Amino acid sequence: MSRSLPPPRLQAGTWDLARAMLLLAIAWIGPQALAQDTPVISGAIGFIDHTNGGTTSLQPVIAPVAVIPIGSHFLVESRADIREVIVPEGGDGAYEGQFYPTLQYLQLDYLVNSKLTITAGRFLTPFQTYNEALTPIWIRTFPDTPLIFPIGTRTAGSSDGGMVRGDLVSKPGWQLNYAAFFSANSSVEQFQAGRATGLRTGVFFPSKRLEIGVSYERFLQGQNSNSAGAYLWWEPWRFPLQVRSEYAHGPEGQGYWIEALYRLSQVGGPNSWIGRLQPGFRMQQVFRTSGSPSDFLPAHNTNQPDFGLNYFFPHEIRLSASYSRRFTTPVDGNIWNVALTYRFLFPALPGGRQW
Repeated sequence: MSRSLPPPRLQAGTWDLARAMLLLAIAWIGPQALAQDTPVISGAIGFIDHTNGGTTSLQPVIAPVAVIPIGSHFLVESRADIREVIVPEGGDGAYEGQFYPTLQYLQLDYLVNSKLTITAGRFLTPFQTYNEALTPIWIRTFPDTPLIFPIGTRTAGSSDGGMVRGDLVSKPGWQLNYAAFFSANSSVEQFQAGRATGLRTGVFFPSKRLEIGVSYERFLQGQNSNSAGAYLWWEPWRFPLQVRSEYAHGPEGQGYWIEALYRLSQVGGPNSWIGRLQPGFRMQQVFRTSGSPSDFLPAHNTNQPDFGLNYFFPHEIRLSASYSRRFTTPVDGNIWNVALTYRFLFPALPGGRQW
């Protein structure tokens, strides 16, 4: 179960508004899309069994993604996370379900060139890398997001406003990328966001498959506050290892996470039964400097090792399991997760070529 901010309860009028906006966009660009590239529907469906401290929740999830090209320079993108959280009710063995739909982003991209893309709408806050790259249920190894995830992404990881991004410098040996954004304050259901601005920049070395970078965010509501962080990703050419890490510092605390995943594809080939296995380990710590009921960090200093295992079946089906041990005050605890996901991808309209 994700530790990101709990999505707000749905109000029918708001969801109808978001759906109507998307349908209007599709209707407007439909003829142009058929003449250019075909819109694509992607995403995943999944089921998560989450046990924390002896309490189990069951979560059926669907996470659809829509990608709609408009000519050669415009792109509409949207992703939702729609899940039912089923938890025990009382001690009689009965369960109660709560419905949590979340519109994670709905944005229009203007692709100027490789150095500049301009985005407007609701987008994933580009603070660090986890939020944009690893939150989808078909990608993440551990269903729980890192403990430091709320630092820099306190409004559920999404912002409403504008963003620019691209490759500022591109050389054969290295590339300098950037993403800068401004978000307005919004309390509208499904479009909640805080007033903030920020910047992320990183250097990628293609020959080493290594990227290092830094992030900064200025939160412009209430008592203005700063958040900063650094990240490192490494995927060596010679063996199927993935190393990812982040450090973040905010007004209420700081911490880090580092994970390593190794696909056993070098043993018997990627399609052998053992080659489909991918064990992983993540270590994370949080150090509190002050307390706040609204920062969504652990209430106390916390150490947590996570052990995970993925198995990749044919046809984009993946089975994941993880175990975490949380060491904190006043009580330590165990966290168990089992997740089954299916990734889908198909053109949204007949004809044309798939984008």
